[in-house]
Amino acid sequence: MKIPPLNLEPLPITLRREIPESYRDEMGHMNVMWYTHLFSEAFGGFADLFGFGEAYFRENHTGSFALETHVRYLSEVHIGRHITVRSRAVGRSAKRIHFMHFMTIDETGALAATQEHVGAHIDMRTRRMSPMPESITERFDRLVAEQNQVGGDPPVCGVMRP
Repeated sequence: MKIPPLNLEPLPITLRREIPESYRDEMGHMNVMWYTHLFSEAFGGFADLFGFGEAYFRENHTGSFALETHVRYLSEVHIGRHITVRSRAVGRSAKRIHFMHFMTIDETGALAATQEHVGAHIDMRTRRMSPMPESITERFDRLVAEQNQVGGDPPVCGVMRP
């Protein structure tokens, strides 16, 4: 499925990296496992935007578990290239967040991959989903509203819901 042209510039940068030789696979480009790794690292920068980071988790005995992920690989990422990941809040329920990451290749501007993700707010004492506090949901909702103003709907796969 082709993704329509997107204006990613207004979205926050949540990760920047140079792709090292150790990420190379047999095809001569970045192995798919590293996309997951890089998107996972970008989640930290994204979560900090609405207070859902390590400090919050530690102080409140909470965490976040992945529930569903959809990745689209769109352009090869070669070793030595520089990538930027930008992130967009899509929506939420009381216990889940829905968001996307967009990986671009700095040298070409090409959209290399997208990751759509649904994650859960977890009470780590019970290891079960729990409602997010208002302090988190208010900031997340504000982020959704701000990012919806940049124009265009996020290119979601259509089957994932928070």
